Amino acid sequence: MTDSTNPQHLQLYGDPFDAGFARAHEHHLAAEFAAAYDLYAELLVLAESLEDSPDVRFLRAHLLADLTSVHLSASDLPGADDTSTRSHALLDSVAQAPMGPHGRQLWLELQLRTMMARSAVLSTTGHLDEALDWLDQAATVLTEFTDPDGLRAAELGLNRVLLLINRSEWGKAEEHASLVLATTPPTAVEAIPRLQTALGSICTATGRYDLAEDYFAQAEQGFQTLRDTGEVQTLLAHRAYVAMERGELDEAEQLFTQASTYFEQQRRYGDLATCEQARSHLADLRGDTANARALITTSLDRFARLGASIAAADSKLLAAQHAYERGDIEELQRLAQEARDVYQAQELYERCAQVDLMLARTLEDNLNQTDHGDHERASVDTALSLALPAALTLAAARHDFVTAYARNQWLELANDAMRLVFRLAVRREDQGLLFELVEHQCAGAALALGAPPAVAAAAPVFPEPAMKTYGSPLTLGGVAADAAASIGLRVAPPPKVRMSAERVALQEYIAAAEFRYRRPIVDEQEVPFWNTSELTSRPVVQIRLADAGDLFMTWTWAGGATGFGTGRGPADEVDAAVRELAAALPGTGEGADGVRRAFASGALSDQRGEAQLARTLGKALWPDGLTAQLRHVLERAGRPLVRIQPSPRVAQVPWELLALDDADTRLLDLADVVTTAPTSLRRQQTQPSNTTVDWPVVLVLDPRVPGFRADSPLGSVLGPPGSDPDLLALVQRHAATGAVQPHTATAPDAFRRTDLNRDWLSDVLRSGARRLLYVGHVTGAPVEGGQSEDGAMHLSCGPETTGLTDLTRTHRPLSAKDLLLGTLPLHSDGQPGTRIWPAPPRVALIGCETGGDLRFTESFGLATAMLHNGAHLVTATRWPLPTNHAFHTLAGVPTTTRPLSEAITAVDTAHDHPDPAHYLNTWQRTQLITWRTKPHPENSPLLWAALTTIVV
Repeated sequence: MTDSTNPQHLQLYGDPFDAGFARAHEHHLAAEFAAAYDLYAELLVLAESLEDSPDVRFLRAHLLADLTSVHLSASDLPGADDTSTRSHALLDSVAQAPMGPHGRQLWLELQLRTMMARSAVLSTTGHLDEALDWLDQAATVLTEFTDPDGLRAAELGLNRVLLLINRSEWGKAEEHASLVLATTPPTAVEAIPRLQTALGSICTATGRYDLAEDYFAQAEQGFQTLRDTGEVQTLLAHRAYVAMERGELDEAEQLFTQASTYFEQQRRYGDLATCEQARSHLADLRGDTANARALITTSLDRFARLGASIAAADSKLLAAQHAYERGDIEELQRLAQEARDVYQAQELYERCAQVDLMLARTLEDNLNQTDHGDHERASVDTALSLALPAALTLAAARHDFVTAYARNQWLELANDAMRLVFRLAVRREDQGLLFELVEHQCAGAALALGAPPAVAAAAPVFPEPAMKTYGSPLTLGGVAADAAASIGLRVAPPPKVRMSAERVALQEYIAAAEFRYRRPIVDEQEVPFWNTSELTSRPVVQIRLADAGDLFMTWTWAGGATGFGTGRGPADEVDAAVRELAAALPGTGEGADGVRRAFASGALSDQRGEAQLARTLGKALWPDGLTAQLRHVLERAGRPLVRIQPSPRVAQVPWELLALDDADTRLLDLADVVTTAPTSLRRQQTQPSNTTVDWPVVLVLDPRVPGFRADSPLGSVLGPPGSDPDLLALVQRHAATGAVQPHTATAPDAFRRTDLNRDWLSDVLRSGARRLLYVGHVTGAPVEGGQSEDGAMHLSCGPETTGLTDLTRTHRPLSAKDLLLGTLPLHSDGQPGTRIWPAPPRVALIGCETGGDLRFTESFGLATAMLHNGAHLVTATRWPLPTNHAFHTLAGVPTTTRPLSEAITAVDTAHDHPDPAHYLNTWQRTQLITWRTKPHPENSPLLWAALTTIVV
């Protein structure tokens, strides 16, 4: 970074030095590097002509430190190495010389700048551990330095970010950059746009292109204010990466060409080599192999001359890919191994994984193009031995990110590697491996309430879609690691999945990944892939599904039935079926319009359309072999229980409705069906002590949301209190047969209350509750955001309420994040959500898409939060529900018919039954029969098929 001390405003050495510093500073900002070099050279000659003294040596050290910044900006690493070394030596030579407090501060500031410059040179030339050592030394110096505008602390923090980026530790880099930016005062004007640029680079590398462009736009404004022409031009290359990753190749080409022209004019050869590396990849995407090869050769040569070993290795990796495309396997192997040797030496293990993935992909391509004959099995085994540990490593890298959104975007990159693994397993026809792959994929992330693990993050598949920091003049700083960071859910590695007494799922591949790439893939704790010890003799089958391009299914029988199997649904058929289902459902956020559309044209409101949809779903998602097994078990051992853990892609599927044959036999006709949550919840789940039958049922019925009228979007769900005899009877039944909360004088008093807030709920749950029934508004989180924990229920919480969600007018929703984290992020003595809101054994959440958790890669929504907090089962909904009012006004149902009230009563009665899932399924079978004989809107599966019971 250029020196923040503007000599135009400070008289340090007298003229011509102060005036010379000012002019050189202006040349630097304008990217007029040659002019800056010449001026500093003149000043150095003049300084060296003066009689030697501590003051003169300090002056020379200052000139050399500023000259180092110019060298770094111009990607002149040898020059920066020389001048920073000389500057540091001169500063050391005057360390013991007498100097006043002001002089001491100037000396400390130059020490900081020189140390950070040394770190930048070492980081760029691949000496990452040494670079970190220099930053640690600088952090020690910073403790003595008075930093009035916070600039040097911000610079030190930024340099740590850039070093983390060079290590491809994206999660750590993002968290640190966000922290430094949040704690950098506005007075540190030079650091802020550079931090924003770094965050934009991180977001580009992890697939968050809109956010990256936002950061780059903010940075550009800052650089323009500073009149920093060089950094404004550098942003062109960053934006070119974003365009390339978006597939906007023409725009990327234009921006890269413009940036390359500028870098070449300014002799910024490191940045130019980076652009050439990216343009080579761009040319390869366009099929211009000759130009791609020429550009990567030039890039590699420049990096080699600069001594940028890691960047050169990246270019070798890309050149290896080009060699493969030419059919030059020997050259591919040579270049890939040379790149891997550099990564291994620098302990960049995820980039080693990157090489292994590339080799595995080339093997797969070769298998597709040539007949390996008797050697095919060996070739597939080799590809799997490379691809599977690397894919596990990339997937595990998400644990470094502090937000689910970042992890979700990262997995979009990592999942491509896992799709390769599944393709290879299919090619090997290895049913056992496919079974273990699905089990591992479905284990799910575990909530981490402690400190983040000290592990490195993974690198995406080459090329890294973020502008590298070769020759960057940014100088990094150390901000206390325990400073407040943005509140997010951290996750830990999934548990080991115990398949048998002798085997953990994927155990040899997990061991290889952890050995090769030095990253924990699974937690030391383990869970059985299915806990059958709690089952009765009733036959039961556990089904799990995983998205990996195609949809993969595994199933295992227990409870008197034995056997297992695997299935696969082709991606195009599955996607078509899911789209057809989505068209039939009210969409999240559509409100009344979505319900109106579902009634008017949705397949679930029309008997013929619903039957066709059921056939489409059954054909795409359900294997005939499993249907045959269900029939066999039903005939010999009674109705089986089907436990389904859906993948995110098929989480809204009403499995009960699937038509399994041309005779319109539905899955519900053959079996009871429940939904299962990821096995990681099993180890988190606390067994509640409040199982006493004398404890109350907690009824939260249509609570009044502050700031919203009864007819507003968060208004009444159930209508005026006392207007629904079915629900009044429900309250009266509980009041007559046992304890109930809240205590009410009359049944209508249980509805539309204003005192049912989170504090009240905490009190009644901690006092002991047997059940919880919630009927009210639920706001689902957008699936594309990846943050299932943002799903929230709307109680009577006003603006004074403390929580982890933003206010909605004068109301603060209670989110799944609240239920999970409690007050841990808010207070040093905060409590986890499981202590504040311990869930009773049975919970019913009747609202819009309360069971939408499983649509997310990480399931931390309302339903799974209740399971995490102690519930044994949760009855929830797969999609938004039509209210009684909607049935009356949109579907023409008589006002005396109240379908939603009937569904609520059925769920409530089921939760008082010894086998809630069986009772609810029996009620749904009755509804299916009624729908077949009386296909009226009030009997539509649009309501009753949305209900599912979720268990662990």
